[in-house]
Amino acid sequence: MFALVDAVAFYASAEKVFDPSIRKRPVVVLTNNDGCVCAVSPEARKLNVPKFEPYFKLRKFLQQHQVVIRSSNYELYADLSSRMMSVIGRFCDNQYIYSIDESFLQFTGFQSIINDWYAYGQEIRLAVWRETKLPVGVGFGITPTLSKAANHAAKKLAGYNGVAVIDDDHSANEILAKMSVTDVWGIGGRLGKKLNMMHIHTALDLKKQNPKHMRKQFSVVVERTVEELNGQVCLSWDDVKQAKQEIFSTRSFGERVTNIHDLKAALSTHCSIVAKKLRQQGSMTKRLVVFAHSSQHEGNFYKRSFLYDFPVPTSDSRVLANAVNEILPHIFAPGVRFYKAGIGAIELVSEQYMQGDLFSPTLDNKKLMGSIDSINKMFGKGTIKLASEQQTKTWEMKRAFLSPRYTTRWSDIPKIQC
Repeated sequence: MFALVDAVAFYASAEKVFDPSIRKRPVVVLTNNDGCVCAVSPEARKLNVPKFEPYFKLRKFLQQHQVVIRSSNYELYADLSSRMMSVIGRFCDNQYIYSIDESFLQFTGFQSIINDWYAYGQEIRLAVWRETKLPVGVGFGITPTLSKAANHAAKKLAGYNGVAVIDDDHSANEILAKMSVTDVWGIGGRLGKKLNMMHIHTALDLKKQNPKHMRKQFSVVVERTVEELNGQVCLSWDDVKQAKQEIFSTRSFGERVTNIHDLKAALSTHCSIVAKKLRQQGSMTKRLVVFAHSSQHEGNFYKRSFLYDFPVPTSDSRVLANAVNEILPHIFAPGVRFYKAGIGAIELVSEQYMQGDLFSPTLDNKKLMGSIDSINKMFGKGTIKLASEQQTKTWEMKRAFLSPRYTTRWSDIPKIQC
């Protein structure tokens, strides 16, 4: 048996954890720079607040209905996610964290002691709520894909009260008949349109298809999805995620950037983010892409990108920042109102098998980078930075509705008055 545990409107629910005054109020969370709505609480969903709609279009409507607005508080969400996953992990012997708010569970040694999967799901929900104040849905299935479908039913179909179980063909058909084909794990909108043209509209319709025929028409992934809907386990996960083949850090600016120093500060910050991610997965980069552009909605659209090849692969923040410093004159142009910039490490090699160069010794200082990572982990993100990152803050992301970072900043720790 497998299970998928998924938080309900995670970002919006996380905003309510340390602020009981808004727990019963509609809450929406905005994307970077307070651009669009990215999370909607169940109360706000009843008001038909659309996701991914620009905030400026909804401002009056949200004010009229007294909806609580919050900017994305990534530090808070990451910490609450870690706590939630820790609680969930106690209920199984194999856990795979699929995303910030989703976790797959597999039961091997546990299966013989669980008599009622529905009751066990309610036990998981209660434990997560009691220890984190986050509402979750729990779906059990005999394959990962069916557990994902059961989770959909637990959260969105009437009569399941937060937990659904698919343990035989009858329970599978009952739930799959109520699901659109695009609600199936791995079936996106574009693929869904093609399936609709073949008169495959529900998840049950997809279950009834011939897997080999689906493979010829589409791909081996669709074939495996059909087999999983029929109770045959085809998908698996590794204990350790595979290393990424490319690592990017990009972001739009809170204010338009018009001078070279601000642009350099932003790109240097992206260098630190990319370098840290490289070190975390034990990779180094041989090639860096750097870009910046103005807004497409303004006149005289301007975009520049540049590739930089390192003689020796690197994961040192300083080496990446020095490369950006060389590239910057080729990207910056006076008078351009830059809207977005970023960098990407696009040709990665394993640190373990990195081939050195006799005539170009590495410039990396592993001990220094290790010390910086350790200090920032212990005392908080950004405790130690590159000097070029600290030149200015005008380019930083706009978060006008940011809630306190209750669990990651001493100054934001909740205070109880007796």
